[in-house]
Amino acid sequence: MRVEQVKEHERRAGGASAVRVPARAPRWIIPAVRFSLFVADLLLACASFFVAFYLREGKAILEQAGGQAIWSKAFAPYGALLLFVVPIRLLTQSYHDLYRLRGEFSFFDETTRVFKATAIGSLLIVATAFLYRGGFAFSAFSYSRGVFILDFLLALAGIALLRLVVRSIQILVRKREVNLIPTLVVGRGVEAALCISEMRERPALGYRVIGVVENGALDELVPENFEGVPVISDLAGLPDAIRESGANEIIITDPSVPGDVLFDVMMSCGRRRGIEFRIAPSLFNCLPRKTEVDQIGAMPMIRLFREPLSDSARLIKRASDIIIASVALLILAPLWIIIALLIKLDSRGPIFYKQERVGMDGRLFLFYKFRTMRVGADDTRHREYQRKFIEGRPEANLGDESQPVYKLRTDARITRTGRVLRRLSLDELPQLLNVLLGDMSVVGPRPPIPYEVEAYELWHRKRLDMKPGLTGLWQVSGRNRLTFEEMVRLDLFYIENWSLLLDLKIIKG
Repeated sequence: MRVEQVKEHERRAGGASAVRVPARAPRWIIPAVRFSLFVADLLLACASFFVAFYLREGKAILEQAGGQAIWSKAFAPYGALLLFVVPIRLLTQSYHDLYRLRGEFSFFDETTRVFKATAIGSLLIVATAFLYRGGFAFSAFSYSRGVFILDFLLALAGIALLRLVVRSIQILVRKREVNLIPTLVVGRGVEAALCISEMRERPALGYRVIGVVENGALDELVPENFEGVPVISDLAGLPDAIRESGANEIIITDPSVPGDVLFDVMMSCGRRRGIEFRIAPSLFNCLPRKTEVDQIGAMPMIRLFREPLSDSARLIKRASDIIIASVALLILAPLWIIIALLIKLDSRGPIFYKQERVGMDGRLFLFYKFRTMRVGADDTRHREYQRKFIEGRPEANLGDESQPVYKLRTDARITRTGRVLRRLSLDELPQLLNVLLGDMSVVGPRPPIPYEVEAYELWHRKRLDMKPGLTGLWQVSGRNRLTFEEMVRLDLFYIENWSLLLDLKIIKG
């Protein structure tokens, strides 16, 4: 029976590539439209500011001087603000996701985001005007509040109208089956049928169901089609089905999907960029903490893998990461040169050590450290020790009951310079680059190696709900004296109770 299931799986797997939908438009279309929208917003930001000044003051914006057009004396203080007005408008609109052209949207939600982006942008512009005051040249100038109010109203009307036009065109394009996201549905129940029917009848939603994934054994008893859509794989074969079919969205509709199996599949698929998972509301038993409820047509959906922080908290944490990492890189630059020379003089090989680590939501990233080991060192001993450490086995304690130690004390792979760097934690300085790249944070859980995550229990994986950090609560609370479960509980406490003050306390040590 097992052989027959394998043959059936292979036969269906061949169908995964068959359902791959060829692109109806060149790849550069979406980036070009997004860039055009960006340029249009830039022009709108300038135009609304110019018109607001003219309506309020009734004076010319430009004047001739030496055969050249320059800012008029009346507009010059406002012209000095344009260096801030335009970037603020564009950044707030980007932050509120106004350049997303894929997936579902509604005119109401779009208008709400436009209002929020424009209002916050105007507040930032006013704050900049009254703090910066156009530099020293206009430090005594008093700006008219009426100009900023008119600018807000004009920018709001212009941006909203532009989005209305773009979205209307997008609906017409989608009705011609262009700009649709290839989607797989997991399950063959009532909710799966509703999902397929809704997306088929309303292409303006932006989705095209190209295949169904069976939750269970894929054998000859499973029909080849469900609601007119091919059944192309089972849950275990979902990662391969995604690759073969070119799907970008996976909607899980079957409430009997085991939580641990679902997480394993999402971990495997999450390594590929552009893959989104959504889950039907009945599957609350396997939800991670990071979710977001939205709607596709008449169907409520829960989007998985959202950060546990609010938008404002995420912005604050990211801003603090960039500031701290940038300052640290500038201050420690001379030390990097010294360490690089010591590594080169001590042993042959590269200065930096690069390794795949598991980041937030199980996504892999390239992790940087100063090399502290000999090139080509075997990691078998470390793998075996980490497995014992995660399983909580007594032999993982290399100390004693009164002074436990959960780290390999003697490691022949480490160089002389490496021992010093590790003792002082200087080998971790290149991770500042990971922070700037957005793969890591200054403070967060320790980034695990993929083979460590393979040994995790389901609840251990909750520590992947936040970006890994250079340092964390575990490091300042006992580090190598704590068991793996104690380390995970500290990570989960940090994730649930994050605050900027907590980050600063951990950095202070």
